[in-house]
Amino acid sequence: MKIEHITINTAYLDASVAFYRDVIGLEIRADFRKTGGMPIVFLSNGEGETCIELIENKENVYSGSGLSIGFHVNDVNAAHELMTNKGFNPTPMISPNPNVKFFFIKDPNGVNIQFM
Repeated sequence: MKIEHITINTAYLDASVAFYRDVIGLEIRADFRKTGGMPIVFLSNGEGETCIELIENKENVYSGSGLSIGFHVNDVNAAHELMTNKGFNPTPMISPNPNVKFFFIKDPNGVNIQFM
């Protein structure tokens, strides 16, 4: 079994697509914004990889807490500096043990995005 996608209902579809594409570096895999149905965009970091599914659904937007999506980066300190310079206000670096370091920023929907 494999995770196919993670769905985020959003009132900010274009901003969310731009965030996951331009900030996180994911590629659009399927874009249904102009098909006449519900506007949906799938993004991932490679063919066959788990996707972020963004659905424009202003009546049922994500409003919870406790959800985070984690991304591995080659240099977590450099990523922290980059997110700071881009104005994302990352959390301080968290290190629950000597072998792990990570931090969080928020996507346009308030979802915690973890870089580790």
